[in-house]
Amino acid sequence: MFIESIFDPTKKLKKELIKGEIPPLNTLYLKTAKIAWPSAVEAILVALVGAIDMMMVGSIGKEAISAVGICNQPKYLCLAPIFAINTASIVLIARRKGQGRQKDANDYLKVALIWTLLISLFFCSLGYAFAREILLFAGAQPDYIDTAVVYFRIVLSSLVLYSIGYTMSASQRGAGYTKIAMITNLTANAVNIVFNAILINGLFGFPRLGVKGAAIATAIGNVVSFVVALISLLNKDRYLRLDFGPIERFRSKCRKFFDIFRSAFGEQIILRLGFFTYAKVVASLGTAEFAAHQVCMNLMSITFSFGDGLQAANTSLVGQSMGAERSDLAIIYSRISQTIGMCFAVILSLNIALFSRAIVSVFTQDPQVIALTDIPMKIMALTVLFQIPQVITIGALRGAGDVRFVTMMMTICVGIIRPGISYILVYPLGLGLTGAWLGCIIDQICRFSYSLIRFRKGSWTNIKV
Repeated sequence: MFIESIFDPTKKLKKELIKGEIPPLNTLYLKTAKIAWPSAVEAILVALVGAIDMMMVGSIGKEAISAVGICNQPKYLCLAPIFAINTASIVLIARRKGQGRQKDANDYLKVALIWTLLISLFFCSLGYAFAREILLFAGAQPDYIDTAVVYFRIVLSSLVLYSIGYTMSASQRGAGYTKIAMITNLTANAVNIVFNAILINGLFGFPRLGVKGAAIATAIGNVVSFVVALISLLNKDRYLRLDFGPIERFRSKCRKFFDIFRSAFGEQIILRLGFFTYAKVVASLGTAEFAAHQVCMNLMSITFSFGDGLQAANTSLVGQSMGAERSDLAIIYSRISQTIGMCFAVILSLNIALFSRAIVSVFTQDPQVIALTDIPMKIMALTVLFQIPQVITIGALRGAGDVRFVTMMMTICVGIIRPGISYILVYPLGLGLTGAWLGCIIDQICRFSYSLIRFRKGSWTNIKV
């Protein structure tokens, strides 16, 4: 009976919330899996490509790991408005598909692409011009700053095309076509891996470029992702397709788009500044500590990808259900995704706890770096039990359009709690890298608690977008 209550969310749904006929449980799970598996596979493989990047760069030395790692948060800060655009695009396109309004869905795709082009050009140009100053402020050390600047500028040179392609893929996810987004990213990442091997190590007559080669490989992969995403929207038989026809009620659509974008952008800025500050706290510990931190963060991005894939599916299913005025199905799909996510979390947690040293040694053979990862890996094993479920729950809230609450929660947890507590534990209390990872798990527990309370309250099911 207890097991049945966990895996059958329809049993816990109050009668007054039911809006119509509830499909059989196996149908609900199959529909969730159909949309979730491409997103999950995509997210996992993208994270694995990042891990392979780190493995290849790790063979050069801890300075190379730190040079690449220090660029991550500044890069994501440049992408923050694009992530916000994609949130608005997913929410609006999912709703319009649920309402059966295909023309409006395609108009919102064009609105998203216009703003992606303009905003990405501005932020990437700014990042390129002030690359050294940004990375120094991020905490880059003298022994790898020059390498980091070269890497950052090469990656930024392709980030506009990546941003446009990413918005195209996100829009496809909103419409429920997660396979298209998966194929786009898998193709781009396969190209990235191949050129990583060639350019980092100097294979087949190419020069051995090290970290610079990794940056060029990433740039090539970004261009490929744009091309593949564009091709998917040129097919006239697709639900979402790119045309050059006029956008009906353009100003009205922009206003609705920016209603969601504003809150999502606020969330992203707080999120990225919080992560930026957190990385800066760790970077100040030294090159070896920061290299160990980057290895662990890379592994954590793989665990995050399991939740991220389910989040993408959950956001789409919730948005479409809300558009069809079936908030009951939105609740059910969310609970199914949460259940699947928790199963993954338990499996990952056990594997990290049991095989932490073996996993880390794949990334680096530096004994100092490996030793420094011991306690962070143990903390990570516990962290994933909170991380994956909260990512999925936040996906439900976003899909319903409850982005203001998500922004407030991120402001408190990522903007204040994580960097603030980490700084106190790292420096005044002298816990070093251990303190930084204790700050991370406290942040995840808070996000898990706040998002679950909001979800169970149910007010998100009444939001109109």
